[in-house]
Amino acid sequence: MIDLARTPLRALNRELHAPAGDAYEVLNPRGAHAVAAGLCHAVAVEIRGHVGYYCAGMNQLARVTVHGNAGVGVAENMMSGLVRVRGDASQSAGATAHGGLLVVEGSASMRCGTSLKGADVVVGGDIGAMSAFMAQAGRIVACGDAAEALGDSIYEARVYVRGKVASLGADCVEKEVRDEHRAEVAALLAAAGFEHDPRDFRRYGSARRLYHFTRGNTY
Repeated sequence: MIDLARTPLRALNRELHAPAGDAYEVLNPRGAHAVAAGLCHAVAVEIRGHVGYYCAGMNQLARVTVHGNAGVGVAENMMSGLVRVRGDASQSAGATAHGGLLVVEGSASMRCGTSLKGADVVVGGDIGAMSAFMAQAGRIVACGDAAEALGDSIYEARVYVRGKVASLGADCVEKEVRDEHRAEVAALLAAAGFEHDPRDFRRYGSARRLYHFTRGNTY
């Protein structure tokens, strides 16, 4: 157990980068930034409270749980492992993440999964404006609604939304949901611990109109 009311954040992260054990409990994070960032060992980290920017950023192998809300960029550039936020997440949750699973049990703010590169993001509530912006690979599952400009300039990521979509961004379209996609949603929901009917989700992705330069795209 490490209490950030008594232990400097640098000391915590130094310990987690070369762990002496396989499980840690962190008390009193009090909105600190970069808590449990850059981990590369298969350790379990339970953070009891709210965290600031870039919690569990660049995560590899570790299983990080935030028992509270998370600030900007939680699990940013994650490579593998599991990051779970029991509350809500601010902007850019899972941005540029290459692998692993990010679970937000509450809602996520704008640009959730921006420039996603292969990770999976499952959100129990709503996702904000411009979520999946320029998302290149990976899957995003939103069990609530999606705000404006969903999937703007999206590449080959797949986005599944259970609720309403305010509007779609440039080159993003609704796509057919086949059995393989329902199975994909079911597996992601099970991994995240959510119980919803996969048949309630709609799929969104790239229309592939922006893949090639055309004269009409110049200004």
